[in-house]
Amino acid sequence: MMDNSDTMTPNTYMEQALDVARSAADMDEVPVGAILVDSNSGEVLAQAGNRVEADHDATAHAEMLVIREASRKLGSPRLGDCDLYVTLEPCAMCATAISFARIRRVYFAAYDPKGGGVEHGPRIFNQPTCHHSPEVYGGIAEIEASEMLKAFFTERR
Repeated sequence: MMDNSDTMTPNTYMEQALDVARSAADMDEVPVGAILVDSNSGEVLAQAGNRVEADHDATAHAEMLVIREASRKLGSPRLGDCDLYVTLEPCAMCATAISFARIRRVYFAAYDPKGGGVEHGPRIFNQPTCHHSPEVYGGIAEIEASEMLKAFFTERR
């Protein structure tokens, strides 16, 4: 297994997540992409775009899909040595799943004042009932992710 930890940066992983989001948009899904990375080796364990429409599943958000895939791959529901890169601030459902999975760090691109659950709305990681609060870094490639989302919704109105 190649060790990417010295050559990959948060921006590099976010670019990969943006590529996945573009693919989701091409399939008429809200353009959100997520990448889950082993923080020790730099290996991408899982990547997914939203599949809500394709799967007929309201929970098929990109974050949920990568958590499920990486958990199966690693044989554990706990992903404490993993970092999540996602193109939109996670909603409350995804933030709760991130907490339960004990993900180490969350990097996100665009802030979501309407539906976000990390920096907006319920601020899941700040609640006393939250099991685990990851380190959170927002605003990475924010402009590109925001423009992609705005274009997607403008085309559908």
